[in-house]
Amino acid sequence: MKQIPIAILLTTLFGLAACNNGNQTTGNAASNASTQATSGEAKSNSGQRDFTIAATGGTYQDAIRTLYFKPFTEKTKQPILDEVFDGGYGVIQAKVQGGNANWDVVQMEAQDLARACADGLLEQLDWEKLGGKDKYIDGAAATDCGVGSIVWATAITYDGNRLKEGPTSWQDFWDLKKFPGKRALRKQPEYALESALLADGVSPDQIYKVLATPEGVDRAFKKLDEIKANLLWWESGAQPLQYLASGEVVMASAFKGRVTGMNRTEGTNFKIVWPQSLYGIDSWTILKGSPHKDLGMDFIAYATSPDVQSKLPEVQAYGITNKAAIAKVPEKFAVDLPSSPANIKDAIAWDANFWVDHSEELTARFNAWLAK
Repeated sequence: MKQIPIAILLTTLFGLAACNNGNQTTGNAASNASTQATSGEAKSNSGQRDFTIAATGGTYQDAIRTLYFKPFTEKTKQPILDEVFDGGYGVIQAKVQGGNANWDVVQMEAQDLARACADGLLEQLDWEKLGGKDKYIDGAAATDCGVGSIVWATAITYDGNRLKEGPTSWQDFWDLKKFPGKRALRKQPEYALESALLADGVSPDQIYKVLATPEGVDRAFKKLDEIKANLLWWESGAQPLQYLASGEVVMASAFKGRVTGMNRTEGTNFKIVWPQSLYGIDSWTILKGSPHKDLGMDFIAYATSPDVQSKLPEVQAYGITNKAAIAKVPEKFAVDLPSSPANIKDAIAWDANFWVDHSEELTARFNAWLAK
């Protein structure tokens, strides 16, 4: 397991106090609507500090505040203080090792989860209480330290109003003769290198084995060279859809949730290519040493139960992880879920452990390649 560079860790530690002050204010204000209206104050029954859940914020947190937090408080009489976690292993490391672990349950991206679990920053979960790992989809939805909360996907997307017959694979994405014009990829090695190898004919089950070799890395960059002059790079999730809407690109990689959201709200006709899409999982975790460990387990069991989790796709275009919950989702919503059987069967699980081990070197090479 790689250690965080000391410069990054120091930056994280010095910046954490400011972040905590800001997040504490935001979190208290946000949670007032969900917890204090029910209980009058966000204190645990034992008199310990607040039971606190940190999730990813935005409209998603608004949704789970209604679907998960309020009903759990009503059921258990346990108020919840919710705060926002924007991601970052260094934040978790500083909180736990620095003695400021004022969060209990935290929703984490797979990369942060893999590092934090390996480094002993998270509690081991009681899988008997959660019903067993086999109740969840494949692709790291059930690990020693995390339970899948949502499934997201990065996939080829195109405007169905502009292309009547769109691409069906990454090989089509690279085909400048069949589909002339610009295309867009995310400005980072993750997904771009996997996509390049898929376009070069590597089978999905061999992607990370090939990418773990110097020859495989060379092969991926050589493939990217073929379309480099025709690429626009995006950094925020809204950008690829803006490129598509304006006609600047003929196709793009994009977050699936953004695509569905824009189709629902703006009436666009963006299409998703599900085969060879890359999917990842965010998970519920419990920070090491939490005084509310048992309560955290109760919450995770509640939030991932079939009757509760199955309601999320109606208000947020994310996949879910409990197999029984997936089966309960109405078809009009299931068609857009990355975790639906029809959509996930030819998708590829993004390997967080690979990127924990190789992100630093591949990011350096990717940035050097971009600068050429």
